[in-house]
Formats: sequence, C-alpha cells, structure tokens
Amino acid sequence: MDVFDAIMARRDVRNEFSGEVIDDATLMRLLRAAHSAPSVGNTQPWDFIVVQDRGTLSEFAEHVATCRTDFAESLPDDRRDTFNPIVVQGIESSGTGVVVTYDPSRGGPHILGRHTVDETGHLSVALAIQNLWLAATAEGIGVGWVSFYHQDVVRELVGVPDGLDVVAWLCVGPVTELQRVPDLERFGWRDRRPLSDAVHRERFASLDVVGHANQAGPN
Repeated sequence: MDVFDAIMARRDVRNEFSGEVIDDATLMRLLRAAHSAPSVGNTQPWDFIVVQDRGTLSEFAEHVATCRTDFAESLPDDRRDTFNPIVVQGIESSGTGVVVTYDPSRGGPHILGRHTVDETGHLSVALAIQNLWLAATAEGIGVGWVSFYHQDVVRELVGVPDGLDVVAWLCVGPVTELQRVPDLERFGWRDRRPLSDAVHRERFASLDVVGHANQAGPN
C-alpha cells in the first residue's frame, strides 16, 4: 500500500476491532513511524504510554461512556437520534491504548520555530499521530482516536506528570475490516466537505448562503 492508498483507506475505527491484541513487533513499528515525524525545532515533544492492562482499559471505558452520555443529553432531540447509533470507542475491544502526550518544556526555553506560533508544539504531536495512523493502515491495523474524556482522569489513570498535556488516547489493534465510508458520514452526522470548498487562490474566499464564493476583505 503506497502512502496515498493509506491516506484514502484510513478510518477512525470503533466497531471493527477483532479482539486480538497487537503483537509487540508491529506495535513498535507503528511507534517508530510516529517517532519519525517532523517536529518544531526537532524537539520531538511527544511521549507514548502503551496501556494493555484490562483493568485500566475497563476503567477508562467506563469514564468515556459517562462522557458520551453527557454529550448525548446536551443535544437537541434530532441530533441525539442521529448520534445514538454512533459508537465512539473501541477501548476494550482493541486491547491496546496508546496515550500520546505533549511536553512543552522539551528542548528548553528557546525553541526554533515556536517563538511566534506556540501551537506548533501541539501540531508536531499531531504529525506523530498521523504517522502512526497511516503506518497502522498500511499494516492492516485499526486506530480509533478517543476524545470523550476529561484530561485529569487520564492523567491520574496512567500517571502523566504535571506539565504535560494529554493529546490523545488511541485505540490500536487488528481489525476485521476498514469501513469504506467514515462512520460519521454513514450515520448521517456530517458529510465530507468537497475539496473545492476548501481551496482558495491568493486570498481567502467565503461561501455565502447560496453557495457562491465571496472574496474576504475589500475588493
């Protein structure tokens, strides 16, 4: 699978984990791919906490289920009906969690490239996650990004030190298949934007209510 095929095949996996636990050799290949990502000032500000203890996975799954319920109750009725069938976790069925953290202090106080745009630190971690995700897809391994949690709960659960940010809990494991259409599209939560809406030439152009491009700023 070349990189473009992996990009197009990649999915946020929830239901499709096979129940098998990923072997260490494959897991380390994926983490090596993540660790090879570019980073601002070559700081490599990420760390990866591998979680496979069944008790820890179960405890986190219970916390996520509570957060999911809270979100569902915040929705209007029509959106709640759309959301209810959507599975938002594969924590226990994947058998492996990878908690990805960000250390803003790594590299010292003078980070080349982060002086004016501090967010490049977090963006570096996102690049590492994308590397892992694409490598996993090429290996036939599924990845699901869990975002229904409170950071302090994860911090305590896996011992993340103060001063580090929890960026992601990734569910990683073998899958029975990868869906051709992303879940949020399949269940009607939101369709993908066409590329033509996202590409701008020279200046940012916005779409008005009837879909015509308007040039932002003075003409």
